[in-house]
Amino acid sequence: MPAGSVPPRPVSAPAPEDGFGADPFPTAGNQVDAMMDAGGESPAPRHPAPAQAGAEQPNPNDIDQIRKEGLTGRQLRMARRMAQKYGLPATSDFDAVRLLRAAGVDPFQKSTFMQMISAEGADLPLAGQGEPGSRALTVGPRGDGVQLPQTIKPIKVPSTEVRAEESHLSEIQRIQQDLARRRRRKSALLMARLFFFVGLPTLLAGWYYYVVATPLFATKAEFVIQQADPAGAQGMGGLLSGTQFATSQDSIAVQGYLQSRDAMMRLDADHSFIAHFAQDQIDPIQRLAPDATREAAYKVYQRNVKIAYDPTEGIIKMEVIAADPQVSADFSQALIGYAEEQVDHLTQRLRADQMQGAFEAYELAEEAMLTAQRKVVDLQEQFQVLSSEVEVSLITTQIGQLETQLSQDRLSLAQMQSNATPNAARMEPLLRRISTLDAEIATLRSRLTQGVAGGKSLAQVQSELLVAQADVQTRQLLLSQSLQSMETARTDANRQVRYLSVSVSPVPPDEATYPRAFENTMVALLIFAGIYLMISMTAAILREQVSA
Repeated sequence: MPAGSVPPRPVSAPAPEDGFGADPFPTAGNQVDAMMDAGGESPAPRHPAPAQAGAEQPNPNDIDQIRKEGLTGRQLRMARRMAQKYGLPATSDFDAVRLLRAAGVDPFQKSTFMQMISAEGADLPLAGQGEPGSRALTVGPRGDGVQLPQTIKPIKVPSTEVRAEESHLSEIQRIQQDLARRRRRKSALLMARLFFFVGLPTLLAGWYYYVVATPLFATKAEFVIQQADPAGAQGMGGLLSGTQFATSQDSIAVQGYLQSRDAMMRLDADHSFIAHFAQDQIDPIQRLAPDATREAAYKVYQRNVKIAYDPTEGIIKMEVIAADPQVSADFSQALIGYAEEQVDHLTQRLRADQMQGAFEAYELAEEAMLTAQRKVVDLQEQFQVLSSEVEVSLITTQIGQLETQLSQDRLSLAQMQSNATPNAARMEPLLRRISTLDAEIATLRSRLTQGVAGGKSLAQVQSELLVAQADVQTRQLLLSQSLQSMETARTDANRQVRYLSVSVSPVPPDEATYPRAFENTMVALLIFAGIYLMISMTAAILREQVSA
């Protein structure tokens, strides 16, 4: 285009025929104003319309003022959506703000935007609609008698963002409704299962404990097994005597006896234990059949006779349960008597074993002493020697005397031989005497060390006699010790070593102890709930495995 030339003015399209001829109509001015506000040129009217009084002239500075407000991108997008909703021909986001404000709508009010979303395409009346001088597009209702030309409403095509948001909201709402419906169905099914598997069995258990179960009475007793301090107890035995460690084995033995079938049979023979629990007044679950076996009766005995041993204090605690309080006390007293007899039996056997061992040791020592004494006598009779020491002393005395005489005779012979002319008549007898003394001394000496005619010498006889006499002395010492041990055992046996002491005597209760209805019902509830939980978890795990 050449410089300085004026650009050609766009030729406006001819106005469509509306059926009213060339007469002006009130809405034509509003439509022209709206189009001018949008930034375009007004079409050339067929007939110029007279200016209306009070009509606002467009301000070209409105968009610039809106730009200076510093609106955010989100606010501009909201204004554009609302302009599209109301069908305002906005050319930009700022123009949309201007048109909405001119129509009397606040584009940034939250409630207005929410109304636009919830309307789902319905035409909302704008503020100031129907008022004179309003810039809103007016559409008169049908049949209202106003003969005005109606404008052609533009096709309202929702934007992609609006449609996506509406679709997302409807999908979320549908999913929430589906989840709520499934939750209600699962809750109803869960409540039914809980009632069938947990609630109903718990109600039955509570009904049994509160209504059907026979009240039972429990008698409690406590006793301890004590040990007397033995005389002369020393060492570790003396330190532990009189404590619970010294009688722990006896307490455990008594506890085992009271819980045995022997005690049950004895209690039944003395106080009709089986007949008491076979009465018709006892409920069927706790009742014992009249023709019940011994094992069934023993199970009832174990359930109703509870015995516990406390090793820290050495006390045996017993609880006996029966349908009658007095019968319960009688059962408890009888069992305490059985325990005392058992303790006496244990100590009696111990005392008998001690006495028997001491007596047998004494008898063996006495027999050995007699045997040794008899051997000494046999040796004395065999060697014809009462005492080897006496025989040796006699022989040694004789040898000493003969040695003295022999020495004197030898001195006399030496004196005679010292003469120049000895007297032979006197020397001959002296020589024979000396030789006789030598022979006698040799004989006596041979008796001490050599046997005579194949017999034993006096030294051998003396050795055997000394050994036999020493054996006799040893046997006598052992016999003395055995006798002392037997006397000590007799003293310990006469004194009771262990005895039973009752610390808590059995007293008949005045109120029923069992059943504990509330506690048992709660336990049943927990048990059934645990079973249901385990079954549910197992089924869920199996279902997951199968589906996987």
